[in-house]
Amino acid sequence: MLKCCAVPNADATRTATYPQPSTPQAVVMGPTAASLFLVVTIDPRPESATAVRSLCPDLANLLRAVGFRDTAAKLTCVMSFGSAAWDRLFGEPRPAELHPFREIGAGSRHAVSTPGDVLFHIRAERTDLCFELATQIMSALGDSVTVEDEVSAFRYFDNRDLLGFVDGTENPVDAEALNAVLVRDDPAFADGSYVIVQKYLHDLTGWNTLQTEVQERIIGRTKVADIELDDTVKPTSAHNALTTIVENGVEVKIFRANGIFGRPGQTEFGTYFIGYARSPSTIEQMLQNMFVGNPLGNYDRILDFSRAVTGTLFFSPPASFLDGVTPTGAPAAAPAPAPGSSRTGTSPDAPRPNDGSLNIGSLKGESRDE
Repeated sequence: MLKCCAVPNADATRTATYPQPSTPQAVVMGPTAASLFLVVTIDPRPESATAVRSLCPDLANLLRAVGFRDTAAKLTCVMSFGSAAWDRLFGEPRPAELHPFREIGAGSRHAVSTPGDVLFHIRAERTDLCFELATQIMSALGDSVTVEDEVSAFRYFDNRDLLGFVDGTENPVDAEALNAVLVRDDPAFADGSYVIVQKYLHDLTGWNTLQTEVQERIIGRTKVADIELDDTVKPTSAHNALTTIVENGVEVKIFRANGIFGRPGQTEFGTYFIGYARSPSTIEQMLQNMFVGNPLGNYDRILDFSRAVTGTLFFSPPASFLDGVTPTGAPAAAPAPAPGSSRTGTSPDAPRPNDGSLNIGSLKGESRDE
């Protein structure tokens, strides 16, 4: 799919007349030493929506300015929108499966739904770069938004969570990862992704009273070597059993980029779950299995020690969509090419290769109004 791409820093009423290939945001990348999750709601004033739309094409410029200080630190940011915010900011068309996060309750287990209009998922090898980019984003938005949640996360040893287990082992890689996260069957939003976030707080005191073998059966992997337990000894209630979704004999993958956070002085220890997928139904089925059980009552025992305190569903449009947003609305669709005409540049069906750029927005090969 081709979209009309706005010229960064140009007059808000103008859009470029040439088509641009649809370019994903930097959803798929390896673990980083630092990450920052920023969830905001938009003020009801009309000018607040204008400020958020104005940030969309400018985010690439902020990212480039901050990230240029240390390009080896791989600073990236994914900007995503909740269901109500999408309607307010962009209207129709809208992503086919975007809806408010669906709460799940079963006994004492509760997957809550909490407010969130815009999510900024910032990652880098340096905490200060994440901090600086978030500072610049909030400066640009000012009083147009209210922060609902802000979590600064860190790498814990060899990518372990605070329960002591390696996190993200089963993430898909390369082409499989892109196939797992990029929308393909909604042409207006091809190369976008759905993303669900949940902030979990852990009862580490209770968890640490368990023997290692008991913990391993709850997770479904060995704690030290990070090897999946054999099906002959792994309970059907194991975390990795309940979060494995199979359709027509094929496992449906998602991409996790969880963050580890904590405040020891406040006895707060947690995991910020963030999962990207081409359809939110995959993650929703995982959560249903975890909280309600599969079959009913066969729930994820990790929830005896972990409590979800937030829950929101967003859509991450392609970076080329963000580039085309104006202060008054979404980018216009690019006109179809004349029969027999040729297109130059990257195929819209192929993701742009990682060329060492900062991985958001179309920063190359565009003219700019100075």
